Amino acid sequence: MAKEATVRAQLATGMRFDVETGSGHKIVLDTAKDDDGQDAGPRPMEMLLVGLAGCAGIDIISMLRKMRQSVIAYEIRVHGIRADEHPRVYTQITVEHIITGQNVQPDTVQRAIKLSEERYCSVNAMLDKTAAITHTFQVIEG
Repeated sequence: MAKEATVRAQLATGMRFDVETGSGHKIVLDTAKDDDGQDAGPRPMEMLLVGLAGCAGIDIISMLRKMRQSVIAYEIRVHGIRADEHPRVYTQITVEHIITGQNVQPDTVQRAIKLSEERYCSVNAMLDKTAAITHTFQVIEG
C-alpha cells in the first residue's frame, strides 16, 4: 500500500515559513537576507541535500551494523551544484561518507553504499533524475 506524507507550511513573516511535518516535527525555512529573507532557517534546496544525507546515512549505518562492522563515528558531507538557469535544480551532487571504526572493511562499506544508492534510498532515486550523484567514502581506523 502506498504511503502518504504531508507537511503544512505557513508564512510567518517576510520569506520565512514555519513548517510542521506529518510526523509532528517543526522546521523553519527561509531565504538569505539578500533575497528578502531573514536567514532564520535553511533554504528549501538545502533541505533536499539534508534529506539525501539522512536517507543514505540511515540505510548505510543500518546495513553496516547488520554486517557486523564496528563503526564508532559516521559523517556524511553532501555537496550540490545547481543549474544557472531556472528552475535551478541540482545537476551534480557528491556524497562523501567518512566512517571511523575498528577493522571496518572497505568492501563492505562500498557494498552498503551501492545498495543504498541503487535500491533503498528514495531520496537518491528522486534526485538522480536531475543530478549526477557520486558517492565516495573513506574508512578511518579508530
